[in-house]
Amino acid sequence: LQSDMEKKRMRQKCMENRLRLGQFVTQRQGVSFVEIWVDGYAFNDLIKQQERITQEREEIEKQRKQLMKKKPTNNNNVANSNKFNKSNKDSGDCFLKPNDKTLTALEYHEQEEIMKLRQASLKKEDLDVQLELEKLELERNLHIREMKRIHSEDSSRFNNHPILNERYLLLNLLGRGGFSEVHRGYDLIDQRYTACKIHQLSKDWKDDKKANYIKHALREYNIHKQLEHPRIVRLFDVFEIDNNSFCTVLEYCEGNDLDFHLKQNKFISEKECRSIIVQTVNALKYLNEIKPPIIHYDLKPGNVLLGSGSFSGEIKITDFGLSKIMDDDSYSPDQGMDLTSQGAGTYWYLPPECFVVGKDPPKISSKVDVWSVGIIFYQCLYGKKPFGHNLSQAAILEENTILKATEVQFPAKPFVSSEAKNFIRRCLTYHKELRPDVLTLAQDDYLKPAVLKSRLLLVITLFNTLLSSYSSSPSFYSSSAASFEV
Repeated sequence: LQSDMEKKRMRQKCMENRLRLGQFVTQRQGVSFVEIWVDGYAFNDLIKQQERITQEREEIEKQRKQLMKKKPTNNNNVANSNKFNKSNKDSGDCFLKPNDKTLTALEYHEQEEIMKLRQASLKKEDLDVQLELEKLELERNLHIREMKRIHSEDSSRFNNHPILNERYLLLNLLGRGGFSEVHRGYDLIDQRYTACKIHQLSKDWKDDKKANYIKHALREYNIHKQLEHPRIVRLFDVFEIDNNSFCTVLEYCEGNDLDFHLKQNKFISEKECRSIIVQTVNALKYLNEIKPPIIHYDLKPGNVLLGSGSFSGEIKITDFGLSKIMDDDSYSPDQGMDLTSQGAGTYWYLPPECFVVGKDPPKISSKVDVWSVGIIFYQCLYGKKPFGHNLSQAAILEENTILKATEVQFPAKPFVSSEAKNFIRRCLTYHKELRPDVLTLAQDDYLKPAVLKSRLLLVITLFNTLLSSYSSSPSFYSSSAASFEV
């Protein structure tokens, strides 16, 4: 009942936002119908304000040019002023007529000051409108996301709060993608919220395709179920729903993923970015310390989940669908293992060795994840990917974008410390032989707590001071000489 009331409230809010923020409408184009986005009244009002500000600026600019024509030739144009008054008196007109030629210095500076104040006022007003537009755009992104979620929820066959496996009560849809949908659920036995990922196989699929999908999903489950770390999303359960669907039950995280957070906020401060990277590397360190070690292989902002709120500081990594277990016959600690699934993954976050085509499959190791860490860190700091930012996956492959990514370039803004840039350079070392592995990266000075670094610096300073004082004292030399003579 509470869930139904929540659904009703969210749909009511969405309907209100359709008028304020906008909605998709169907329009005819030729012989077909397409959906287009139409902004709501909040956007239209701000656009009208921008148009008014533009018109006023153009009018002020015209007046400024006219004023320049009337600029006095000297600082004190009293004669012109007297002449102006006399001509008006001689005309017998009781009203003063404006002088089209020149103004006195006092009159000119007075009007110039008025125009400058009007321009400054319009500039501030324009800035306020821009900020309001940016806020509305963020709201619109959330609104569009919610509209799509509600549409997907209404079309889901699990939208009537079923209890799965006599244990998990489904509350609401969180998202849908590919052949699966994720619901927020409640574990009636352990009394905790969960994320129930329902995998649905199409009835039209052939048996071999179904078997391959199930094999892939079970492989992910078998990898994920053994992982227990505070920075990795827990997997609690897996069970069959019917012949064409099954469910995996995961730890529920209240916040959004890092990808959505970046779309809403463009970039993140270095302090927050460093915290994300420290936690991510700690999770990767765990994956490389267990036996057999695991390469995540699909590390990207979409697979980094954030805590509740705008940004709570806590992250967890998820999605082990492409992970590699380093225990097959081709694996060696020095060379890594064969990449048998070349072409899979998210290309912006994969290193050059994954794109090498040859007689033998390329060798990969945990250094793949190190490269991904560098890309994610760069993207969080600068709001864009360092390689192939505006390219599609197909274009990246066609243009050999990553194979050409020999050096990373840093924008001038925003300001980022040289320590952070050097850390990114180490992660994005082109030749994998020179790139640190995960365990080496976990010991990187940049990731060490500031307290430990300051203590280490203090110890080194004290040691050097003591060494200097001992070496400069006469007793030190005499004792050293005596020892030498002996």
